[in-house]
Amino acid sequence: MSQSRLRRAVVALTALPLLALGAGQAVAAPAPTPAPAPAASKVTAIEDEAARTLAASLIDPALRARLRTATAETPAGAELAPLAEGLTGTAARTLAAAAARADRSVAAAKGLGADLGPLLRVQLADPSMRAALDAGAAPLVATAGTDEHARTVRAYDTAGRAHTLDARTLPTRPVYLVDLDTAKALTAGIDLLQRELAARGVDSAAPSAPSAPTPQAAAGWWGTKITSVEVNDDEEPWFKGAAEMFSLVSGFGLDGKVRVDSVAMPYLQYDGTVYYPNQILVNWSNYKYNLADVVLMEDDGDTNYLALAQAVAAVLLTIADQGAYIPLVNAVLAALPSSWWTDDPDYVESWYTLARTSTGRLNGARGNGWMTVEPYWVGQL
Repeated sequence: MSQSRLRRAVVALTALPLLALGAGQAVAAPAPTPAPAPAASKVTAIEDEAARTLAASLIDPALRARLRTATAETPAGAELAPLAEGLTGTAARTLAAAAARADRSVAAAKGLGADLGPLLRVQLADPSMRAALDAGAAPLVATAGTDEHARTVRAYDTAGRAHTLDARTLPTRPVYLVDLDTAKALTAGIDLLQRELAARGVDSAAPSAPSAPTPQAAAGWWGTKITSVEVNDDEEPWFKGAAEMFSLVSGFGLDGKVRVDSVAMPYLQYDGTVYYPNQILVNWSNYKYNLADVVLMEDDGDTNYLALAQAVAAVLLTIADQGAYIPLVNAVLAALPSSWWTDDPDYVESWYTLARTSTGRLNGARGNGWMTVEPYWVGQL
């Protein structure tokens, strides 16, 4: 199948969702956090400028040959910054400086530290273009983009001229794509998300052991394991790459406070594909009640993990334990910055009231995905 970033349009927030507080009670969920400058536009602009600089640098035969070799050796994407290492030409020096600057800017736009190393990578848009490259065809350079529904893609040649490509038809001319290394960004982002949520009082650390643990508690804990999962999509343009997914599992901790656990799901890359991860999604020893909620999200390049942690914590900390399970999906969705609900959202799917005893197929609330789960006992060695 063709590759997709799994971006889908979500329902417009024409009405605020309701948060259940108990029998007969409901209040309007907080409005989405306003975003003064969507990270999507920032990252896209950074990638576009990097693509233009890379295209111009390919006038250097040595750099062009190195890129052709690097993308052949690593079809999923070679790091952009190291391509110019060891080359002394003006084009190589310009590319090295621009790539380093772009990596720092992307890290800042995503709320990550500046010490992650290269974040931008480059790959051939389609393996079928390899023969034309090897035959000496001059390539174009574009970005993977963020708008899956775009009708055109802008690409650059070595003279800096812009070319408009049909987003639905594979170009006959070779095209390199500049894209974000979302696997590296996801790893760093999940770590940041955990730290920031804990720092803001939405603790995601393991609970302290009880003073007098029962024999069963001392021997292990119950979890919910994902045995299979699939996400649906219907738009699959040629310029998209693999997605990077993660889940926010929310409920009430043993101390009665709302907690959120972020779970990386890097294997969930393509739509219409069933994955069999056998991954633990929930550790029930961390939760007070026998129910939790799951929100599945995608880092499609625009996810600012620091903003996500701040927004989610600000909303969830206003919810108090009423002595009964309270669904938290609506609260998490209401906390998302408004820019994430337009064009290319990070929100993919959600599941309400996942129980420790849940088993079998669970369809998502949006109808955009499903997973099969089963209880799983994790015993101590």
